[in-house]
Amino acid sequence: MTTLKVQNLIFSWPGSENATLRIPDLSLDQGERMFLFGPSGCGKSTLLSAIAGVVDVAPGAILVADKDVGAVKGGALDRFRVDHIGMIFQVFNLIPWLTPVENVLLPCTFSTRRRERAGENPERTAQRLLDELGLSDPSLGLKKAIELSVGQQQRVAAARALIGAPDLILADEPTSALDEDAKASFVDLLGQECAASGTALLFVSHDRSLERHFDRSVNFNDLNRGAT
Repeated sequence: MTTLKVQNLIFSWPGSENATLRIPDLSLDQGERMFLFGPSGCGKSTLLSAIAGVVDVAPGAILVADKDVGAVKGGALDRFRVDHIGMIFQVFNLIPWLTPVENVLLPCTFSTRRRERAGENPERTAQRLLDELGLSDPSLGLKKAIELSVGQQQRVAAARALIGAPDLILADEPTSALDEDAKASFVDLLGQECAASGTALLFVSHDRSLERHFDRSVNFNDLNRGAT
């Protein structure tokens, strides 16, 4: 089953004469883990924004879980995004005054689908994900997100993306704040959680030392060559 299908995607920022994205074809199957690499500024983050419907794209260009992202607008798009897509940002977008578990549970607050898929006890599932990602110290559970280290916040953001088994996770340079050993461990754990739930993972980075952890590696500059 195909989770993500991009076909003849062309995107330009308003006022720009040149297309930032011109992608003939990209697909990602259920449970597949793809490493997408390329230099900073080449358009990788813009592609993730397009897939998530954060920027407008033409109808028919992007399908996620068989839904045409470009044909969905407004509140319906917001609901679709939280139901089917987990996102890990470079800036983690945690709620600073909430605890780790409270932050992880946010998708379940806004999505009945994610809440149901999180099991009978979503709080327990949230804590399990945090434990699996290396945040099992009970003292961390009492802290607010703003009191955590950058690396700890990164792991909370990953657990938030994973809870409720979304169809697709989009990860934008999610290891930027971690040292080399922690990067490998984090990527392995993220991949294991995606495999367990059948979630597809599109992981964007310029750090090619990580690509051995993925099913497939794609050079963004080869991908973004131009559909006519």
